[in-house]
Amino acid sequence: MTANIIDGKLMAQELREQLAQKVAHLPTAPHLAVILVGNDEASIIYDRNKKKAAEAIGMKCTIHHLDENTTQEELLRLIQQLNADSSVNGIIVQMPLPRHLNSELMIESINHAKDVDGFGIYNIGLLHSNDSSAMVAATPQAVLYMLQQSLGDITGKHAVIIGRSNIVGRPLASLLLNHHCTVTIAHSKTVNLSKIAASADILVSACGVAKMVKGEWVKPGATVIDVGINRIDGKLCGDVDFDEAKEVAAYITPVPGGVGPMTVTMLLNNTLRAYIEQNSSLKK
Repeated sequence: MTANIIDGKLMAQELREQLAQKVAHLPTAPHLAVILVGNDEASIIYDRNKKKAAEAIGMKCTIHHLDENTTQEELLRLIQQLNADSSVNGIIVQMPLPRHLNSELMIESINHAKDVDGFGIYNIGLLHSNDSSAMVAATPQAVLYMLQQSLGDITGKHAVIIGRSNIVGRPLASLLLNHHCTVTIAHSKTVNLSKIAASADILVSACGVAKMVKGEWVKPGATVIDVGINRIDGKLCGDVDFDEAKEVAAYITPVPGGVGPMTVTMLLNNTLRAYIEQNSSLKK
């Protein structure tokens, strides 16, 4: 068996074309504001890609690049200004922030209606309550979309998620529960991790350990979603040993070209949704 490759790059392209058609019929362009503090190279590249992707489908993206010595009061003031600006539909504070800034406080300062990252407690609470109005974090959304596009109905599937972060593991668990999966969250302290992983119909790895998930961890015919982004000798790789796993799984995502392109696309989708919610006359 050689797994079918879930092409996140192609899926993202197709979904962005759909988003572009919707944006083209709006009276104004949805506006995403990104706050970047400091000069973290990865964050700068990531935000540049967000801006490029947004503008390619007709959205507006403004990057507020602040000095790394920006005070907490200055950053809060900017967030409050963007909250009050009706032309801004979505706000993101790029992580990681410099250590002297309280990341949790900054996230909670964003108006929940503009929290397109879905990291605020308000939206997390809605998600955990299975409330469809929740703004869900982009990466879990991307994983769900890719699963549904590949498998169709995922009701009753046993999903094992390796990783319990607030950005991926925990919200993804709630999202899959809301779509009627049976969900197990595993992590670095899980006993018999490989055995638990091998019981999964859907195996998602978001632990940040390069090639940790071996072929023997994969149930024959399972679907493997690799959220990890790691480097070995300068080359990108995921948490899954792709060459081994693809000989066992039925479906698998590559790294790069899997979840990554879909994550940015889902962020744009959230921004469009926020725009429509904030312009009640556009709701159907």
